Amino acid sequence: MPTHKVTPESQRWKALGFISLAQLMVALDSTIVNIALPNAQHALGISDANRQWAITAYALAFGGLLLLGGRIADKWGRKRAFTVGLLGFAMASAIGGLATNEVLLFGSRALQGVFGALLAPAALSLITVTFTDVKERAKAFGVFGAIAGAGGAVGLLLGGILTEYLNWRWTFFVNIPFAIVAAVGVALVVHEPAEGRHRAPLDIPGAILSTLGLVALVYGFTRAETSGWASTSTIGLLAASVVLLAAFVVVETKMNTPLLPLRVLTERVRGGAYASMALAVVGQFGVFLFLTYYLQVVQGYSAVRTGLAFLPLALSFVVGATQIGARLTTRLSARTLMTGGFLVGTVGMLLMTQLSTGSPYFALILPALVLQGVGMGAAIMVAMSLSTHGVRPQDAGVASAMANVSQQVGGAVGTALLNTIAASATGGYLVSHAVGGELAQAQALVHGYTAAIWWAAGAMAAAALIAAVLVRPGRSDSLRVGSGNTGVHEERVPTIAH
Repeated sequence: MPTHKVTPESQRWKALGFISLAQLMVALDSTIVNIALPNAQHALGISDANRQWAITAYALAFGGLLLLGGRIADKWGRKRAFTVGLLGFAMASAIGGLATNEVLLFGSRALQGVFGALLAPAALSLITVTFTDVKERAKAFGVFGAIAGAGGAVGLLLGGILTEYLNWRWTFFVNIPFAIVAAVGVALVVHEPAEGRHRAPLDIPGAILSTLGLVALVYGFTRAETSGWASTSTIGLLAASVVLLAAFVVVETKMNTPLLPLRVLTERVRGGAYASMALAVVGQFGVFLFLTYYLQVVQGYSAVRTGLAFLPLALSFVVGATQIGARLTTRLSARTLMTGGFLVGTVGMLLMTQLSTGSPYFALILPALVLQGVGMGAAIMVAMSLSTHGVRPQDAGVASAMANVSQQVGGAVGTALLNTIAASATGGYLVSHAVGGELAQAQALVHGYTAAIWWAAGAMAAAALIAAVLVRPGRSDSLRVGSGNTGVHEERVPTIAH
């Protein structure tokens, strides 16, 4: 039983609201700039070869610094790291919105990634330690998971609206009010006692090796997308990432206060949650990436109409996380919810493989999106909760960071791998069908998209398999999300101000 004084429910939920607002900002940013990029490229005179850096700079900084950001949150205090991350993200967004050349734009995106890497793990660990009651924690993770998962789809819609009716710069400026409101709100309602912090010195060798290794890994897959898997740069980066990350593991076994204690990775349930999330994100990127291309290039949708087409995915993700996942977590095991949710998402993926050049939205695409959203919403909500399964208080930040790392790596792998598969299948179709014209080109594109989506469905099914095998009870494990074994020790829980 918890020994701390139970704080007013309204204050805990206010805290959740402000933390979730910050998470929404980060989730939106993963896709909102994608829609605005063609306009920004034209306005700033960015070449086709360089435009990828608007996406890559953010991914490299965010993915590469997550582990360090999580450990800094443990050391500084989660509230302080969260606030610094928010205000830094707002500053970087202002620079991006005011950018007059590509250097400023790319630099602002990298800065967003830096501060996002501090903000994201602090947000998740704050949720973990704020809600200790079984049912409350399930509801809290339902809300947080829904926002984290649906934010990307909402970003496509918001990016389209801002770009079409205002200006591409507003895809950056929109972050500023989000950040200010969230920072002020958390400052007023959340208080984290100093004894909850990790006082040990920072593991500098581990920080350097992990950051360089993760940057090489993410950039390697990004290069594979643009230069091909057999290119020297791709092979060199991926090989360097293997060497650096292997050296990181060796160093961590010898450090008294490691950046990433290996116990965070080796606990079966938590490790299963990380692995299943990574594979599921590969599948989810199949929907975002190829359905966006399909709707705009093949069907001729505008940016706003494309965003609206994704809205059912966002709404069904919210329903899956808050109405299915959160309500059933005290009745069904995490293993059942995750396996079932990923399988439902797989069915949605399989429907999407039936796309043709003239597929009807309401008869095929809409049901596929709803199944994908409901299934992923329920499963990811549980997986995010289990990402801090049984961790020590001083490891909450870095365990939360690993949840974000798994998603970033899954996104990088998914984008590179699925793009390569789609391009190869499209080229093969054009060679084997020696017919010219716009229709043949559209058919070749759709053939490539569906070939990649088959692989995405396989990744989603693999996520379900991992959940079924690894997320299962042991002698001391409890698989009810929000139970005493799924969070940090309760004597270290932050208090909420009255």
